[in-house]
Order: sequence, then C-alpha cells, then structure tokens
Amino acid sequence: LESDRMLKSVPRLAKYLRAREPEALIAGMTHCSAAALLARSVARGKTKIVATEHSTMSKAAANCSGLKYRLMPLWSRWVFNAADYVIAVSAGVADDLSAQTGIPRDRFRVIYNPAISDALYASAAAPVEHPWFQVGEPPVILAVGRLDKAKDFPMLIRAFRHIRDCRAARLMILGEGPDRRRIEEVVCELRLTQDVALPGSEHNPYRFMNRAAVFALSSEWEGFGMVLVEAMALGLPVVSTDCTYGPAEILCNGKYGTLVPAGDHEAMARALLRALDGPARRDYSQHVRQFTTRSVASQYLSLISN
Repeated sequence: LESDRMLKSVPRLAKYLRAREPEALIAGMTHCSAAALLARSVARGKTKIVATEHSTMSKAAANCSGLKYRLMPLWSRWVFNAADYVIAVSAGVADDLSAQTGIPRDRFRVIYNPAISDALYASAAAPVEHPWFQVGEPPVILAVGRLDKAKDFPMLIRAFRHIRDCRAARLMILGEGPDRRRIEEVVCELRLTQDVALPGSEHNPYRFMNRAAVFALSSEWEGFGMVLVEAMALGLPVVSTDCTYGPAEILCNGKYGTLVPAGDHEAMARALLRALDGPARRDYSQHVRQFTTRSVASQYLSLISN
C-alpha cells in the first residue's frame, strides 16, 4: 500500500476493496484491524473483517509509552465490536482481551498461529558454518527473539552462568533489538564473552534450531510463543518460562517441555541442565500437527465460509 503509517493506507485499501470486493480480509494486530474497518466503511463494501490479535494487551499497555497504548483498551473495544470475527492466537490472549475491553469472552475465538510448513523443514536442512555447531563442540543452548524487555534475555544469561559453572556449554541468542547493549553488559559482567554469542538477526533460524541441543524461551510475557512450536517441530527439547500467555498452552502445562517461573534464573538453569542430560531429540509430531499451515488455514476457511 506504499504507506509509512497505518492510517495513511486507508484510502488505498478502500480502493482495493471496491475494485476486488474480496469475501474476507484478515488483519493482523489491532491498528491494522482498525484501518481495515475504516477502509471497508469508506468503500461501502461487504467484505468480512477478521481481526487477529497476537499480543497481550495488558502487557503492551503497561510497558509501552504513548497515549495510543494507554488508550488501547478503549479504542480496541470499537474494533472488536465492529469486526465480523475476532481471533486470538492463544486462549490466554483471548482471556486478557476480554478482561481489558469488557467484551464477553465468547466473542473471541482461538486459532493458533500457522507455525509449521514444508518450507520450515527445507530451511532447517540448510548448512551452518558457525564453528560452534561442528562435530566435537560443546552443546549449544539456543534462544530466538527480539532483544527487548519482553524476552528477558538477561535472565537467561544469568541462568547460563550457573550452567557454565557445572559443565561445558554455549548459549546463542538470535535476534536484534533495543536491549542489545544491556544484554551485552550482562554478558561481560558475568564473564561469559567466550561462551555467549549474539549474532544478530537471522533470516533462517531453523538451521540453527536443527543443530542446537536445547531451545530456551525466557520471556516475561508472550502472545503465543511461535518459536517454541518451530523448535518442537524439529524435535528440539524445549525449556520455557510459564509466562502469560502461550507457552503453557503450547506445552500442555509441561507435558511436552519444561516450564519454569518467569524471572527465575535458577529454575531455568536447573531445567536446562536436565534437558542437556536428556534425549537429544524428541518426537512431537502428533502434538504439533495443530500448528501446521494446513490445519490453521482450514480453520480460517471454515470461519469465513459461515
């Protein structure tokens, strides 16, 4: 739509809706859903608007600055009431949206993110040249995510300090973000510069997942936690904080991976050590089938056709 702000996209989106008259438009995140609804109104069309919510509204409002975020529960109420369908990517997100907006919980339907496709497995087979993943090297604990407050990577690094005191291992965090300097300071403070790598953004994290020993998610909060599903699809043992929301749903309250309290680096260290000593790969294939693109697409198609 060649717009640098969401609201500026409304005229072009309205033109598209008038010209194409699609049966449905799926919008991701609240501000996109608001633009979609405005565009439909301008176009005077009948396109169904499916609003999808991927994050925890209460956490976003509490941890982001700006009037837009503080007023999010108020203007989101208009969006959710005006949309034809509202999809939350986890039951926890749906519960939070209902609590924040006062809209009945049954207005929100849960459809998980489409995390697994054939392309994921093809990407996982790509080579990794990094020396840490060569034969005979210590096991690598892998984390993937934006370097920001929500992911709480400093906690994971503190947990890793305990692990290094017990055994040889390495920690790699793939991603980029505003907290890089703070994270690097923690690495230096704990004297882990030789064993913790922050390579930055990676277009194909699956090749690293396919060769890591354990996957760790250290978040303070999530909307879903798609990287957990991606790691499980490749058979990687997973350890996650039991944060709001997503991981407990994905892991069935610990049946398919270990959950530890958010912010507890000692519990994270113990869980990671157990995972390092356990089976190198696990078969989650039956459980993760619900997160495939085919499964999720069928749910959306069923919803739209009603």
